[in-house]
Amino acid sequence: MSLYRRSLFQLFMLSLGLAAVAGASVGCISVNIRGPGLGELEESVVYGERGPKILLIEIDGVITEHALTSLLGVSRESTVARMVEQLDRARDDGDVRGVLLRIDSPGGSASASDDVYRALLDFKQEQGIPVVAQFMGVAASGGYYVAMAADEIHAEPTTVTGSIGVLFMGISFEGLMKRFGVRDQTITGGAHKDAGSFLRDMTPEEEAHLQSVVDDLHDRFKTVVQAGRPGLDGPAIDRLADGSVYSAKQAEAAGLIDGIRSLEETTEHCARLSGIAGDYRVVSYHRGSEYRNNLHTRAPIPQPQAKAGSDWTAMLESTGLARPGFHYLWWPGAY
Repeated sequence: MSLYRRSLFQLFMLSLGLAAVAGASVGCISVNIRGPGLGELEESVVYGERGPKILLIEIDGVITEHALTSLLGVSRESTVARMVEQLDRARDDGDVRGVLLRIDSPGGSASASDDVYRALLDFKQEQGIPVVAQFMGVAASGGYYVAMAADEIHAEPTTVTGSIGVLFMGISFEGLMKRFGVRDQTITGGAHKDAGSFLRDMTPEEEAHLQSVVDDLHDRFKTVVQAGRPGLDGPAIDRLADGSVYSAKQAEAAGLIDGIRSLEETTEHCARLSGIAGDYRVVSYHRGSEYRNNLHTRAPIPQPQAKAGSDWTAMLESTGLARPGFHYLWWPGAY
């Protein structure tokens, strides 16, 4: 590639990057035809016909604290809001004897993961009923974090889990900007106000400060794991909490999970832990537009809608990652 063509390509990539980040910062216009609002939660039986209830709660996709919205209304509530609403409904149902937590998630924001964890933990302690987690394809980082509220954790043979760590995503265009005469003119009140800006490199002091925040959140993660996995001591958790992911077999050997079972086997186990000797039903709370038929049925995860911006920005908006912040997240393709 000639120097001229290479320079044009670099300028194009710089413009694309700046447009994507600007779009993520100021918001985009989306088109969604699902209509305003989400409707009340409904209950469907997804397994069994009679007897006490096991509540199936799913955590699918990125764990968020913000709703996805469009011009016509809310297209999907946040993971936190959905969890709180489901647990509030279960509190009013004396037939609910246990919770089956089905997780297929790479994690999400640190705050959202912690909110979901604490909501589950409070519910379990208030109601005095068992919570059993079942890991599906991926239960990593924040997906593993929320499972620490469960009494037991089981995984599919092909599950990937772990990634106990914290992520602060950032990128710097300073070198490329200088090449084309683009200069940062940000004015701040406070030396670290724009620390992590994509417009310039971080100073060593700023990097050290942000690293201290990441370290504190990492310590919080390890504390939660210690509470949820009392069989693991501090040194063991430190060894496991380096961000690595593990297969189900590796996780079981390390003590990160209690066993390898199918969803159906874990459902039966949850019923036994709940003190149910005979028939039971597994129920799911869902919106009217969400189909529920069996233990494996999943709520549809909204895809990125048409936006006035790049596809990359749309993808980030659809997962909540367009907002700055710290994440308990395993998603190598997104950073």
